[in-house]
Amino acid sequence: MPPRRSLVATVLLAMAAAGSLAGWLVPGRMHRIDPGDPRQVAEGRRLYAEHCARCHGAELQGEPDWRVRKPSGELPAPPHDASGHTWHHSDEQLYAITKHGMARFAPPDYKSAMPAFVGTLSDGEIRAVIAYIKSTWPEDLRRRQEALGRQ
Repeated sequence: MPPRRSLVATVLLAMAAAGSLAGWLVPGRMHRIDPGDPRQVAEGRRLYAEHCARCHGAELQGEPDWRVRKPSGELPAPPHDASGHTWHHSDEQLYAITKHGMARFAPPDYKSAMPAFVGTLSDGEIRAVIAYIKSTWPEDLRRRQEALGRQ
């Protein structure tokens, strides 16, 4: 190959490699929350059953009377199905609350049993759990929730 073609080929190869690598380095490209991804949803279902169902319910139904404070002052675990308010929050908010717990985002006097999952679940696992939860919502709620992230 003449030197000029060799240089062009090298540049094109480097660009292709950089594009592939960007999927691993650029936030949101490889690690997005995708309720349409069967593998991510299956992983999320498994992780939800292991880490979330004991409080939020095996069917995402939450604890009974989830809007009424317990004697301890804590609110019961809310449902994550369409009857709850999870879909009122953007993916970024859901991710941050799951990773860091409620205490980091609530007023000082707010009591919650929601733990931080940092160190327990990886970032990808947290996203998978959220993808599973979102996969159970009706399409109209999913569209409304996704619009929150674009605002």
